[in-house]
Amino acid sequence: MSEQKHLTLPITGMTCANCVATVERNLKKVGGVKSASVNLSSERATVVFDPAMAGLEDLVARVERAGYHVAEGEADLVIRKMSDNNDARRLEKALANLEGVLEARVSHATERAIVVYIPTVVSQRELRAAVKSAGFEAVETGEAVEDAEQKARQQEIDQQRRFLTIGLIFTIPLFVLSMSRDFGLLPGWAHNSWMNWFFLALATPVQFYVGSQYYVSAYKALRNGSANMDVLVAMGSSIAYFYSLPIVFGLLPGHVYFETSAVILTLIKLGKFLEARAKGRTSEALKKLMGLRAKTAWVIRDDQELEIAADDVTVGDIILVKPGEKIPVDGVVMEGRSSVDESMLTGESLPVEKGPGDAVIGATMNKLGMLRFEATKIGKETALAQIIRLVEAAQGSKAPIQKLADQISAVFVPAVIGIALLTFAAWYFIDIPLPVEAEVSVFTRALINMVAVLVIACPCAMGLATPTAVMVGTGKGAEHGILIKDSESLERAGRLDVVVLDKTGTITRGQPAVTDIVLGDFAQGENELLRLAASVEKASEHPLGEALVAEAGNRGLVLEEPTGFKAEVGFGVEAEVDGLRVQVGSKRLISSLHVLEAEAERLQMEAKTALFVLVDGEMQGVFGVADTVKSGSAAAIEKLHEMGLQVAMISGDNRQTAEAIGAQVGVDTVLAEVLPGDKAAEVKRLQEAGHIVAMVGDGINDAPALAQADVGMAIGTGTDVAMASAPVVLMSGELQGVLRAIDLSRKTLRTIKQNLFWAFIYNVILIPAAAMGFLNPMLAAGAMAFSSVFVVSNSLRLRRSKLN
Repeated sequence: MSEQKHLTLPITGMTCANCVATVERNLKKVGGVKSASVNLSSERATVVFDPAMAGLEDLVARVERAGYHVAEGEADLVIRKMSDNNDARRLEKALANLEGVLEARVSHATERAIVVYIPTVVSQRELRAAVKSAGFEAVETGEAVEDAEQKARQQEIDQQRRFLTIGLIFTIPLFVLSMSRDFGLLPGWAHNSWMNWFFLALATPVQFYVGSQYYVSAYKALRNGSANMDVLVAMGSSIAYFYSLPIVFGLLPGHVYFETSAVILTLIKLGKFLEARAKGRTSEALKKLMGLRAKTAWVIRDDQELEIAADDVTVGDIILVKPGEKIPVDGVVMEGRSSVDESMLTGESLPVEKGPGDAVIGATMNKLGMLRFEATKIGKETALAQIIRLVEAAQGSKAPIQKLADQISAVFVPAVIGIALLTFAAWYFIDIPLPVEAEVSVFTRALINMVAVLVIACPCAMGLATPTAVMVGTGKGAEHGILIKDSESLERAGRLDVVVLDKTGTITRGQPAVTDIVLGDFAQGENELLRLAASVEKASEHPLGEALVAEAGNRGLVLEEPTGFKAEVGFGVEAEVDGLRVQVGSKRLISSLHVLEAEAERLQMEAKTALFVLVDGEMQGVFGVADTVKSGSAAAIEKLHEMGLQVAMISGDNRQTAEAIGAQVGVDTVLAEVLPGDKAAEVKRLQEAGHIVAMVGDGINDAPALAQADVGMAIGTGTDVAMASAPVVLMSGELQGVLRAIDLSRKTLRTIKQNLFWAFIYNVILIPAAAMGFLNPMLAAGAMAFSSVFVVSNSLRLRRSKLN
């Protein structure tokens, strides 16, 4: 089976949900495309395809054929070390073969390379790396690398502004003169025939320059077998404009409606301009994350300190970070101690102390001391790059609640056209008397009401209702150290009623320590028993075993290398040390506790875990190991209760120990003595009882349960496997993140519902109102233009909301 490839394409020219459906439908027609998902708010298409059957060029060509465009960037690189034209051709070929590059032109004479590329597929850093790998050098000009996608979006906004400006220049005098004439505010000359010619002169630039975008888009939509908002706008404004032409030419008597067509186009253009600006703000959180990257780094090469671009750092480089500087890439501290502000990634305001052996994250701020560290992850592998990728993926995904809007949008425009035709027929053929002294004919009245129906309908608001809220919500989450991988999880988290918390590392610190040593008949003393047990646990990665090793280190005991090490999950470990068979583990390890039973029960009553030690099959002692509760756990669980949630704690510890911890933090239910493989089964049992369950954990043992839960939340200080299994990652490592994630989800879900309610109720009320003749087409255009602005603005309110 061939490997599937994922690509994200930045799409321009989309205006409504029908545009989204058109782009998706066309991309799916490309051979080899498995799935295509388009987001109207982020204006991106995520495509999964078989690279053996389709390529980037096929996808771009299909988008262009559908009448839309893929945003492109252009890099102008200064190249050194080219000897002749053959070098230029070789570099040109190397750049052209890079995925995401649409065109490459290299000139030996000017020593420049012009590269046209898709910014979501390849970056300028990767272009420079390709130049370097080809044996040449791309010179740094000192200018900031432009955000090509942002530039394309800005050009689109600038074009909307230009159209709007032209529209206002011609529409305002046309509207003022026309309305003044209709209300008798102008003298007799205003009723001369030349006035209609003047109105025609003012309306024509608006109709065919300002409105050109609607005509082109409508034509392309119809050519693709669909109808979008532009079809409605083009029809509505054209009817008013072309109806007025025979009156100007003296072929028909009556009133001209040039001001109607011009106002429709200009008001809708105003709405589109405001919407484009507002949509730009929905991704500000993501731009802020991207802006966190350090621009330069101080590296030590050949015993010299050099300042280089952060993009040029390689794995293994030794990097110096002075107080007040940003850490450029991820790495491990070699020398120095300092406190590092990680709030921009974790949401936690308190600085984190760092010393030799500690991991540092790129884009965080060094506060006090100087650090020397080794770079371990660069470029797309850094934590920040992965966070950005997660947020982008979430913003491009579709929430289940959006499916209804998509289904309605698919038939919305044809239905509106049908309603408009029925409106015309009803007003024209049914004998509805005209008002006394009416200045319009039955035909004109029917036409005006039909135009009002065409113009009032707004599929845009439905298309923007969900994705704008998801974009703002996921961005807000990233600012608070909450990484939500898909919008389905964002939606589900708002409907949770049970939260299951793993004990170790989630409620507790996950750093247990030895508190008691109780000897049986072991004559050599507690230090020797600890030495034997710690020597076995030296080969284990279990936190309880690490506590024994740490205690042995504190006492200065020299540990031996164990042989024949074996571990049985949920039971314990065993190995041979100094010729003795030593077993360390839980009470499941042995059939009878004998004389130590009372001591073991005492430890368990004190919320300590009892670790039993057998030497050559004989019980020799028990260690009491306790894991301290995190300072904010009890308060966080209390707030979860205030939010109406049930809280369960799951643990592999014996029931007495688990109950003691559970009582300390105030959980509702304690699930004790659960083997790692059974955690997922416990979550499933709660789901079968009708609960919507969140599982919060941090270890490899939690991964199946995280995957089983309706919403898996991984504590970010845990392992990569756990993070990969969970759709929600909490970077801070504190339970407060669970509160924030659920609160954010509820607020986002509420915003989506408000947006959808507005989008639906707007159309449900105003389309019939227009059909019944209660709405002038110009008022209809204004209402339609601002309906989508309202939806985007409502989503933007999430940015200002405070999380628990």
